[in-house]
Amino acid sequence: MARTIEEIQNEILTAKANEPALQELNSSSKTSIWRLWIYITAFAIWVLEKLFDTHREEINEKLRTQRVFSLPWYRDMALKFQYGDAFKLVDGKDFYDNTGKDPQEVEASKIVKYAAINEVEGVLVLKIATEIDGEQRRINGEQESSFSYYISRIKPGGVEVRIINAEPDLLSLGLKVYYDPLLIKKDGHYIQPDGKEGTPVENAVKEYLKQLPFNGELVLAHLTDYLQKVKGVAIPEIYLAETKWVDDVSFKTINTRVIPNSGYFKLTNLTVEYVPNI
Repeated sequence: MARTIEEIQNEILTAKANEPALQELNSSSKTSIWRLWIYITAFAIWVLEKLFDTHREEINEKLRTQRVFSLPWYRDMALKFQYGDAFKLVDGKDFYDNTGKDPQEVEASKIVKYAAINEVEGVLVLKIATEIDGEQRRINGEQESSFSYYISRIKPGGVEVRIINAEPDLLSLGLKVYYDPLLIKKDGHYIQPDGKEGTPVENAVKEYLKQLPFNGELVLAHLTDYLQKVKGVAIPEIYLAETKWVDDVSFKTINTRVIPNSGYFKLTNLTVEYVPNI
């Protein structure tokens, strides 16, 4: 951002005051030749800095409106989608004209809170979800129709984009936990309550799943490592891990790792068998 003429003048005057060879220039008159030259120099510098600001704004605008059809671009555009008839795409562009719009209304219109993009056999697969009451959810049918039209408007011709806006992949886990009986009771709760609802193992599983990025990979070994850090847990063992997507007839076994088809999981069953480690 360009400095003011006064700010530039003051910096020049400070530099002049620190230069012994210029001490004879001591007139306090605003019309003295040396002060006029300082003003002219400061004005020229100010004009140059304003030109730099204008140039920067022009470059930023070109970058903002430039279409670079990379995978990250699709994800970013999904998150920028605005739902509602009050928001219009600029003709021939991939952004909205939010001139005069309330910033809070603009933010509320961005209903897609999570997005992930991958290319599978020449087709772009775009997974999306919103957030309701702190939980990942699918957007409703009308919103999905509007979103699909939005993607068709901004994508290049000939590119196939498959949008996945689905209910979460259901997750079922069975654990055997060997615990320290000096810290944990046989029902899984701490002997000395930690002030949290549920058992520490159940809470740890939910925390781990919540930390997974959207469309992130669930790795059973990583979950085991996470449970190993729970106070009072000696040996955590995952003896059952199954998942089911909306299109699946039945649950499928997770052998080592899995990426949710919808982009996110919903834990529907968690069975924990507690065994004292003695």
